[in-house]
Amino acid sequence: MQRFHKHRGLVAAMPLANVDTDQIIPARYLHRPREQGFGDVLFADMSFKESIQVGIDDSQGEEVYSNATILVTGENFGCGSSREHAVWALMDAGFQVVIAPSFGDIFFGNALKNGLLAIKVSEKFTEKLFSEAKSQKDLIINVDLPTQIIEFERSKIEFNIDSFWKYALIEGLSETALTMQLENEIRAFEAKHANHAPWLQNLPKGTEE
Repeated sequence: MQRFHKHRGLVAAMPLANVDTDQIIPARYLHRPREQGFGDVLFADMSFKESIQVGIDDSQGEEVYSNATILVTGENFGCGSSREHAVWALMDAGFQVVIAPSFGDIFFGNALKNGLLAIKVSEKFTEKLFSEAKSQKDLIINVDLPTQIIEFERSKIEFNIDSFWKYALIEGLSETALTMQLENEIRAFEAKHANHAPWLQNLPKGTEE
């Protein structure tokens, strides 16, 4: 997982609520191997006009959308069925940050675990971003994870994030990597356990209980 500190990027605005994981990536694409990528099927069943706004005419929309790295969207984004592929599709399409008033719980967890920064902000702030993205040709915003600040034009807002996930994202550590930071303690516990219960060490697998 790559480290996340500061990001400056073009905004793609999706002023829709309750966009579920099947809209993010339709189920028929889930059979693909991970290495094939999912960016090309992101929002595959949603027309560009109804899904993404970047404040420019439709003839240039697809090109600008392909350069966007920050998605701003409505409440309850990523609701519906559990599929990590939804996060993969967003990341494979180039998105590094998703900003919304709220997220589906499982999607939110999957995003942070994969290094996609999902930020919860007020509806008022998202509406302001929607308005700015619609009126400007290319809205650029800055996201600073260490200071927990989003900034654009003359606007600035502080966002909240769990301290555990903030540390993991800044250090670029997956859950497995975080666990392996405790490898010495884990090995010490295993050695101590083996010393106190040596009769358990040679049991066939699945019979430890």
